[in-house]
Amino acid sequence: MIYDFLIGPFVDFAFMRRALVAVIAVALVSGPLGVFLQLRRMSLMGDALAHAILPGVAIGFFLFGLDLWAMSVGGLIACLAVALLSGVIARLTPIKEDTSLAALYLVSLALGVLIVSLRGSTRDLLHILFGSLLSIGSDGLILVVATAILSLLAFAVIYRNLVVECFDPTYLRAVGGRGALAHMVFLILIVLNLVAAIQALGTLMAVGLMILPAAAARFWARSVASMIALGSSLALVSGLLGLMGSYHLDLPPGPAIVLVAGLIYAGSVIAGRFGGLTRRLFPGAHLQH
Repeated sequence: MIYDFLIGPFVDFAFMRRALVAVIAVALVSGPLGVFLQLRRMSLMGDALAHAILPGVAIGFFLFGLDLWAMSVGGLIACLAVALLSGVIARLTPIKEDTSLAALYLVSLALGVLIVSLRGSTRDLLHILFGSLLSIGSDGLILVVATAILSLLAFAVIYRNLVVECFDPTYLRAVGGRGALAHMVFLILIVLNLVAAIQALGTLMAVGLMILPAAAARFWARSVASMIALGSSLALVSGLLGLMGSYHLDLPPGPAIVLVAGLIYAGSVIAGRFGGLTRRLFPGAHLQH
């Protein structure tokens, strides 16, 4: 019974093994990405960039069909264009960057949906928005794994600067740290991982696996390193449970994975060791005296 539920699908089917590798790769890099998105108060920016990818992906789809590389390049260009344009608008007008980014991502989302509807069907649109993890091919798997490896290596290089800039940017500037460069590399890593996850989780679901496990980890850990480790672990658990649920219950894997991550986050909000509702509403006896 346990073998048939947990192990059998991966032994019997190659598409499940490919999906498992993709989930592991995405989960490992989701920890550091999600934690630093929160520490830098950029969680909504990550969501906006995920939506901004859509028109580029849609143009690639319109010109070349469901070609992974065409959609990935289109998504990368669109995402970078939205990020740069929002910064330019914020500098040249009274509009702040978060407002300009929100406006641009809303326009991007609508434009992307319109372009896909002109060429494809509702099924094609759902494939782009929510991914198709169970049908990920060799090219998609290579892209996801290579991006994850590159991202983890880059994090090893910029980790100290990112941590110091989050908590004491003045000190980092005083000692000559390259905070601006680390920030730019971090933004590029976000975009690359969102684009790489298009086929696996889709443009809307990819950011969910970054944000939710990392948000849950903050209720159980305090140091940055432990939050990253726990965030990646929770992302992996969410991916595995969502993948198994999608196989056995015939559910779309992307939404299933994010919903599992959402349940873990909800449980952490309620019972979390640091700041959970249970701790706040029913403090221990040592806090009542």
